[in-house]
Amino acid sequence: MRNHPEDDTRRTAGLLSIGAFARRTRLSAKALRLYDRQGLLPPAYVDGATGYRYYLPAQVERARTVVLLRRLGMPLADIAAVLRLDGERAAAALDGYWADVEERHAARRTLVGYLRGRLSGRSTAMSGTFEVRTVEVPETAVIGETRHLVSDELPAWIGDSLGRLEEAAEDCGGITGPPFVIYHSDVTEESDGPAEACVPVADLDAARAWVAARGRARGLTARMEPAYRMAYVRITKAQVVYPQILAAFDAVEEWITQEGLTPAGPCREVYFAEWDGAGPEDEVCDVAFPVR
Repeated sequence: MRNHPEDDTRRTAGLLSIGAFARRTRLSAKALRLYDRQGLLPPAYVDGATGYRYYLPAQVERARTVVLLRRLGMPLADIAAVLRLDGERAAAALDGYWADVEERHAARRTLVGYLRGRLSGRSTAMSGTFEVRTVEVPETAVIGETRHLVSDELPAWIGDSLGRLEEAAEDCGGITGPPFVIYHSDVTEESDGPAEACVPVADLDAARAWVAARGRARGLTARMEPAYRMAYVRITKAQVVYPQILAAFDAVEEWITQEGLTPAGPCREVYFAEWDGAGPEDEVCDVAFPVR
């Protein structure tokens, strides 16, 4: 049975119709319906017979916050998560989102520079973008984890695998050097490597025992990495992002050819800085090739 008109009047007293609310918030009725479905701005009352939506005046401020967050390009799911938090935690979530935006922007800026060099025919190595250096790396005991995966899967796997290996290193005499990732074959959108995450440890026997206790099904290894001469360039956090990191690999390979050297093993990335605490322009990684 339909409510009596007087009941509807009492229920909507002090509320804003969707049209009035749209004017106050500069949101279209279509946007308000979308935000209702997303749980961002549910109306205070919906007429069961007509479907008309009504809003509390207090919801205007929330709606304006949604508008401003959308202008930042924040996805609706992230906006919903921010709005569920209290003041300080919401501000911290916004800071985290914006740090990610700036990191992506820095990565795109680096990619534009790389593509400009490729399209113009200029050499990335000769343009001064990268300085190639060499260093002698001593024989090192390592524990490793090998995985076949494509480029989109690589960043998450590197963080997870190195975290697992660093935790395991506590049972292998401790960590003795920066972690690194070896690319035994190309990792791209179409090629799945494999890649091997490695952590240097002090006790090779303990590392072998650790691997034996867990079996080799997960691609776990413990071995002695031989000494080698490493040619490398140092890159920033923004430059690590695929595909612009390819410019660093190109620069080292070009330098190796110019110097009359020969690659003596697969290319690798050596992570010498704390990733989470680094900004987009902070140096975090060496892109390297063993050479002879």
